Amino acid sequence: MIYLITGGAGFIGSNFLNHFVPKFPEHTFINIDNLTYAGNLKSLEKVENHQNYHFRQIDIANSEEIEQVFKEFQPDRVVHFAAESHVDRSITGPKKFIETNIIGTFNLLEMCRKYWSYFEDKLFHHVSTDEVFGTLGKDGFFTEKTPYSPNSPYSASKASSDHLVRAYYHTYDLPITITNCSNNYGPLQFPEKLIPLVIQNLLKGEIVPIYGKGENVRDWLYVIDHCEAIWTVIENGKRGETYNIGGNNERNNLEVVKSLCQVISNYTGEDVQKYLNLIIYVKDRPGHDYRYAIDPTKIQNELGWFPTETFDTGLHKTVKWYLENEQWLKSITKDEYQNWINKNYINR
Repeated sequence: MIYLITGGAGFIGSNFLNHFVPKFPEHTFINIDNLTYAGNLKSLEKVENHQNYHFRQIDIANSEEIEQVFKEFQPDRVVHFAAESHVDRSITGPKKFIETNIIGTFNLLEMCRKYWSYFEDKLFHHVSTDEVFGTLGKDGFFTEKTPYSPNSPYSASKASSDHLVRAYYHTYDLPITITNCSNNYGPLQFPEKLIPLVIQNLLKGEIVPIYGKGENVRDWLYVIDHCEAIWTVIENGKRGETYNIGGNNERNNLEVVKSLCQVISNYTGEDVQKYLNLIIYVKDRPGHDYRYAIDPTKIQNELGWFPTETFDTGLHKTVKWYLENEQWLKSITKDEYQNWINKNYINR
C-alpha cells in the first residue's frame, strides 16, 4: 500500500510518520510538505533514512506539483494533514488559510478523482478539527451530527474543506473518511500553540500570556492517541463516515498553564511559585470560542478506539520531551517567530 501523507513535516503529520513508518515496512509513505514556518524536517530525522519513506517539497495549492507526485508514486491512500491551523494567524492573514485549506484540499480531491481509475482499496482520509462546530456553553458535547458553525477564518476554511470532501463522496463516489479531533498536544508541536508556548516561556523565565481570564475550555488529546485513532479509521472505518476523536480531558486554559507550572517545577526542582508569577492576562482574541468538548462514542463503539493517555500522563511525556529536545526548540524559533510573538501577545 502506498500512502501519500500531506503536511507530514508538521506537528501531527510528523508524529504519524515517526510512529507508523517503522511499524509498517511493507507500506510506502510519501510525505509532501511545503515546509512553511511550522514544517520542519528535523522532526523526521527518526525516519528520513527508512527505505519506505520519501519526501517531496510540494505546495498543495499548486495542482501541477501535486500531479507530479501522483504520476511518480501512484498513491493508494491519501492522509490529508496539511493545513494552516493557527487561529490567531487566520485573523491577521486569512488568505493563506483559504489557499491551503480549501484550494489545496480541492486539488488533492481532483487528483484522486483523475488518477484512481478504480476505487477498491483507495481512500482519501481528511483530518479536521472540532472548531468547525463553533462553540459550546458549559454543558453538552460535539457529536458527528452537530451542525457546523465556524467562528474564525481558520475554522471556516476547515469547515469548507470538510464539505468538499463529503461532496466528493456523494457526487463522485470517491471513498473518503473524515475525523474531527479536539486539541492535540505532545512532542514536535510548533510553539505558537498553548502548551509548547507555555513550556518554552517557563523554561526561559519569560512571561506567559493567557487570553482573557483563562476560562476558555478545551478537550485535550495526546497526539499519539490521535494518530492511532486515525489509523483505526483508515483501516476499519466505514467509507463516507465522519468520526469525532476526543481525549476526555476538559481543562480551561488557566488550569492547563498551572498544571504545566507544576510539572516543570517537578522536573527542574524550582519552586512552582517562580513559574506561576510569570502568568499575565492579555486582551482576548476576536471570536474566541468558549468551550469545545467531543463525544467520542461513535469511534469507541464502532471501531474500539480509546485514548491511552490521561491529561496528566500526556503532559508529563510532553514536558519531558521538550526538556530533552531544547535544541529542536531553539532551531525553529528564529527572529521572525519572536517578532510575531511580540506583536500578537507580549505587546497586547
